[in-house]
Amino acid sequence: MLIHVGDDRTIAIDLRLAICLAAVAGAINAAGFRSLGYFSANMTGNVSVLSDELAQGLPWLAFWLVCLVAFYIFGSFTSALLIEFGRKKQIHGIYAYSILLESGLLAFLAIAELLFPRPVTGSIMVLSLSFIMGLQNAATTRISGARVRTTHVSGIATDIGIEIAVLLAGARDNDRRSVVVSRFKLHAATILAFLAGGVAGAFAYGVVGAWVFVAVAVVLFIIAAPEARRSYVFGRRLALDSNAKNG
Repeated sequence: MLIHVGDDRTIAIDLRLAICLAAVAGAINAAGFRSLGYFSANMTGNVSVLSDELAQGLPWLAFWLVCLVAFYIFGSFTSALLIEFGRKKQIHGIYAYSILLESGLLAFLAIAELLFPRPVTGSIMVLSLSFIMGLQNAATTRISGARVRTTHVSGIATDIGIEIAVLLAGARDNDRRSVVVSRFKLHAATILAFLAGGVAGAFAYGVVGAWVFVAVAVVLFIIAAPEARRSYVFGRRLALDSNAKNG
């Protein structure tokens, strides 16, 4: 699900990607809120709070929200830049490597949270989680052609409303109806996975604390590592075949 691109992707591949990484995003978002009092994936909510802080004349709190949004954007920018570099260099599995990077960063942050007191790590943790969510959402958006967005619940809910309207209106074209049904299943599964991940993340944080982030990092590694290995082997095989033909 982190290797196939373009026409090679199917709805089943996108569905697996959406379920796995939306659940991860929900867990990180909810556990982060339980831990630090801020959502790392909800940029709509953060911008709304920012507007409220500005209206109340609280510039320092507003600046903090600006930083949260900026780090999310920076994470998205970093992911897109790495992907563009990887595609130009024909690095197979660049999307899997992006998720491995997310796993490594999350594990590092979790260990720092466990080893150092909250006054030292609190602000860094919140900003870093926003960066990680931007990183993940950009990777899933790019690989799926914007069909999968693991943190953009408002947009997905809008899509579901549109799709229900189209289906109830009675799309006469069977091909179009099939496409709409597939997208509805994808978007519904994404929201449900985000919700389930959020419940699990919030509950787990209440039981094991910051260890929940270690667990999520391990899940990300389990998802991405086999895909990265397969893409590396495939890339090596292509290189050997090319050298054999040129030789």
